[in-house]
Amino acid sequence: MFTSVLMIEKALTTADVEFVTTLHGDEPVAFHVLLQPRGEQADRLLRAIDDVALGELDEAVREGETPEGDEARSMGERALEVSLKALRTTGDTAEGRLVEDHPLDALKKLVEEVRADEVIVLTDPHYVEEFFHRDWASRARHKVGVPVLKLFSHSKA
Repeated sequence: MFTSVLMIEKALTTADVEFVTTLHGDEPVAFHVLLQPRGEQADRLLRAIDDVALGELDEAVREGETPEGDEARSMGERALEVSLKALRTTGDTAEGRLVEDHPLDALKKLVEEVRADEVIVLTDPHYVEEFFHRDWASRARHKVGVPVLKLFSHSKA
């Protein structure tokens, strides 16, 4: 069985699930999902810049409404449950947890714990972080010791 650690920031869409579950053909995959709610990962200014870069001006204006703290955690728990259920319906195994501390430390720990074969980082584009190679995938490549695949989410959840 192939073991993948999947880092996400929101609930997986149907297209996302199909994408990640077909990466290895018919080989069964055990997914270990790490989800960090969007309100916890970056400051509002960076998220607003990303929204503007994507032409989503309405989203940029609403960044101040992004839940943080307990509200973000509650939404993250629901997003994680939905994602795990969707992955399991494909016949693959899936377990997961919310990131409570630094995401890359949690990623490294989980990769070692489950002896992962790869890491898949599936997020919306984050142009500022990507430009400076400060996004999760770029930083993880230097930290986890397994291949890191960076994918963009197919659509909004």
